[in-house]
Amino acid sequence: MEVISMPMWAWILFYALVIVMLYADLKLFGRKGQHEVSISEALKMTAVWIIVSLIFCGGIWFYEGDDKAMEFLAGYLIEKSLSMDNLFVFLMLFSFFGVQRKYQHEVLFWGIFGALILRSIFIFAGAAMVQRFEWILGIFGIFLIYTGIKMFNHQEESVDPSKNIFVKLFKKFFPVTDQMHEDKFFVKELRREGEKEVIKRLATPLFIALLVIETTDVAFAVDSIPAVFSVSRDPFIVLTSNIFAILGLRALYFALAAIAQYFAYLKYGLGIILSFVGVKMLLDLFGIYEVPTWMSLLIIFSVLVLSMGLSVLISKRKA
Repeated sequence: MEVISMPMWAWILFYALVIVMLYADLKLFGRKGQHEVSISEALKMTAVWIIVSLIFCGGIWFYEGDDKAMEFLAGYLIEKSLSMDNLFVFLMLFSFFGVQRKYQHEVLFWGIFGALILRSIFIFAGAAMVQRFEWILGIFGIFLIYTGIKMFNHQEESVDPSKNIFVKLFKKFFPVTDQMHEDKFFVKELRREGEKEVIKRLATPLFIALLVIETTDVAFAVDSIPAVFSVSRDPFIVLTSNIFAILGLRALYFALAAIAQYFAYLKYGLGIILSFVGVKMLLDLFGIYEVPTWMSLLIIFSVLVLSMGLSVLISKRKA
């Protein structure tokens, strides 16, 4: 699998585009704290993100050719499909913290912003490791197969952020209030300490929800980033496809939240996808067979559509 080092201008253009789109998303889609995001708005913004991603893919096709464009699409589809399962976890987190719908977009925006930084670090580190120690792809492949099989036996669990190690550490060093304060992450309160009254800066449950989402994304990245390396070892392709997929998560969340009950069987499709990319990675590593990128794209797309379609069909029949 060929690796191409993209010129510096391509990286600058990419990050500039990301910043512009994030700003537009915050200003046009968010409208901080003013209203609940409707399904119609969410679908429109989801479409905008997909169109921008496809235009970027068109740029890759124009400058680098069919193979790189197909790798981008395959990586984008892998990350997008895995992200859909993650959105249901976010839904449970917001329910746990009692975050109102009109404040959820603020948490998701900063959660995705933080994810962009963390994913960039992970992908650059992963690319360096793969380039130096190619055998690590075998570990990635085995881990993905294990994770994919495990998803078939995975039972839905209630979300309990109080068990999150980062939340426990944060609460040891920073005071937290149990009261929600609209869309504020931190508030100042007058508290009595002995005979004195002091003004304390407290973190709100909204910030704790953000902290859990950020740390949860780290766990998600353990699956998704190795999976994208199965279709491309080019750091530029891995990074851009991964980030473009998660950029649209905020809009996609509000589009899917209202119909989450119709995707109960999506996890089985994701299990198949993870197992497939794991096997593909091992076959390629040992020189047994290199699955063409177009075939990977077709298989991943077909499994995703089929699992979603069956979920909707079975859910409607049970209703």
